[in-house]
Amino acid sequence: MSITTTKLTRAAGLGAVAAGLLFIGIQINHPHLDATFVTTTEWTVRQALKVLMAALSLIGITGMYLRQVKQTGMLGLLGYLLFGAGYLIMMSIEVIGLVVLPSIAHSAPGYVNDVLAVATGGHATGDIGLMQALSLISGLAYISGGLVFGIALFRTNILARWAAALLAGGTAATIAIPLLPQINERLFAVPTGVALIGLGYSLWRDQRAAAARPMPSTVSPPLDPAGAK
Repeated sequence: MSITTTKLTRAAGLGAVAAGLLFIGIQINHPHLDATFVTTTEWTVRQALKVLMAALSLIGITGMYLRQVKQTGMLGLLGYLLFGAGYLIMMSIEVIGLVVLPSIAHSAPGYVNDVLAVATGGHATGDIGLMQALSLISGLAYISGGLVFGIALFRTNILARWAAALLAGGTAATIAIPLLPQINERLFAVPTGVALIGLGYSLWRDQRAAAARPMPSTVSPPLDPAGAK
C-alpha cells in the first residue's frame, strides 16, 4: 500500500474524530479528583486515554492546518502553533499525572491534591512548583490557540464552518470555568469535542472527495496522420 498525502490527511481527520469522541467520553461519570482516586485502576485508564486524546488532537489539527496552509496565512500559523503547544503541554501534564502522581500519592497527598485542584481550574493551598506555571501556560495556549485557529478555519471556508465556529467558541468558553464553580467544568469539554469530530469528519470527507476525482491525463494524444507534415 502506497502512502500518499491524501491518505495521511484522511488519517489525520479520523484522528481528530477519535480525539473528539475521547474528549467527550472521558468526562462521563468522572469521579472527584483526589489523592485516593489517583491510586486506582480507573485513574490509570482515564489518564492513558487523556494522553491518547491529546496525541490524536495534535495529529488532527496538524492535518487541518496542512490542508489549508496557504489559505489560512499568518493567522492560521499563529493559531496552529498556540493550539498545538496547548495540546503538547496538556499531553505532558497528563503523562505526569499517569506516571508521577500515583507514585507520590501516599507520601505527599497534599501536593497531589493541590496539583489536581489547579488542573481543574481551582487553587492550590501549598506550593506545587513548576506545575503551577505549566498548567497556566497550557490553559492560555489552549484557549487562545483554539480561538485563533477556529477563526482561521472559519475564514477559509474549506472545512465545516459550524465546527470551526464551535471550536473557537468552545475553547474560549473554558476561561469561564473558575468564574462558574456551580457548573460542572467537564461540560465545557463537550463543545470542543463536538468541534473536533465535525472538523475531523469534514477533513476526511474533503480528502475522500479529492481522491475520487479523476486525475487529468498527462499522456499526449497521438498525432493525426492526416495532419502531419
